[in-house]
Amino acid sequence: MISGNGKNKLGQGPIRTGVTAIFPSGKKKKPLYANWYSLNGNGEMTGTTWITESGFLETPILLTNTFSVGSVRQATLKWMVDTSWSNENWWWAFPVVAETYDGFLNDIYGFQIQEHHVLEAINNTSTTKVEEGNVGGGTGMMSFGFKGGIGTSSRILKFPDTTYTVGVLVQSNFGDKKRFRIDGVPVGKELKDTLNIEYHGQPESRRKNGDGSIIVIVATDIPLLPYQLKRITRRIPIGIGKLGGIGANGSGDIFIAFSTANQDAYIREGKTKAETISKDWMNDVFEATIQAVEEAIINAMIAAKTMEGINGNKVYALPHQKLIEIMKKYNRIKQ
Repeated sequence: MISGNGKNKLGQGPIRTGVTAIFPSGKKKKPLYANWYSLNGNGEMTGTTWITESGFLETPILLTNTFSVGSVRQATLKWMVDTSWSNENWWWAFPVVAETYDGFLNDIYGFQIQEHHVLEAINNTSTTKVEEGNVGGGTGMMSFGFKGGIGTSSRILKFPDTTYTVGVLVQSNFGDKKRFRIDGVPVGKELKDTLNIEYHGQPESRRKNGDGSIIVIVATDIPLLPYQLKRITRRIPIGIGKLGGIGANGSGDIFIAFSTANQDAYIREGKTKAETISKDWMNDVFEATIQAVEEAIINAMIAAKTMEGINGNKVYALPHQKLIEIMKKYNRIKQ
C-alpha cells in the first residue's frame, strides 16, 4: 500500500505499509511441526503460546506493521471461516501474525490496513519467486540506516541419498548503521556520511539507533521434530549478529521455524509415527540457517528502493556501486 505524499494527516496518509501472507502447507488446514524463539521481545507474534504447547503450526503466517496485528488477525480468522479452512464442525485457531514498526514512513496511527487488504495478500499468494524489498509487510521498513523490507534466501543440503532445502524469509527493520558489516567488512562505518536518513516531521519518535525489529521465518522439508526446530530458531541470531545486529532493547526479534515433512503427524486420536534426522546432521542445518538468514537480510536491503514517506521523511536504498567499491577495498571482491 503506497499512496500520498507530503504532510501526514491522520487516517489519510501518506501510506507506506502492507501485508505479507505465507501458507506453510497450502490453503487447507494441515498442521506442521514448528517452534519459535525470541531474541528480544519488544514486538509481537501471535499464536506462539499454542505452538509451544502443541508443537504444531496450524495456520497461515501473516506479516504487517505494529498497529495492524489485530485487524490482520481478525481478517485472517474470517477468511478461515468463510473458506471452511478446517473440515471439522467445531474448531478453533490462533493465527500467527507478526509485526515490525513502519511509523517513520507510514501513517501507522491511521490504521490503514483493512480486511480487504489482508484478503488481497492471501489471494495473491503463489509458489513463484517471492518479491523482495519494498513489498508486503516490508513496504515501510528500514535496516541499518538504509531501506529494508522483505528478503529471502535458501540453502540446499545434500545428505546420503537425500537432498533437503532450508528456506528463509525475513521482514527486516532493525540495526544501527555504525555496526553494519558484510562478511566482516565495516560497511556502515564506510558509509557513515552517505545517504543518511532524513527526518522532517512528526510523529515524534524516541527511536534510538539500533531500535527496530526483525521477523524471521525458516521453512524446511527436513524431517524435524519441534525440539529440533527450536534449536534451529536459536541459531537465527548468529546470522543477524554477523551483520551487526545485537538484539537491541527497542527491537522485536522474533523467529519461527517449521518443517513440511511429517504431514501425517497431526491426528486427533490413536498413534502416529514421525521421521527425523540424527543429531550429527544438525550442524549442517544450523550452518544453512545462519547463512540463509544473513543473506536474506542483505537481499532485502539490496532489493529495496529509496522511499519518501510522511512529512517528507526519507530513507535511502543501500548504494549498490559504493557497496561494491567497499567490498573491493577489503578484498572481498576481485578488482
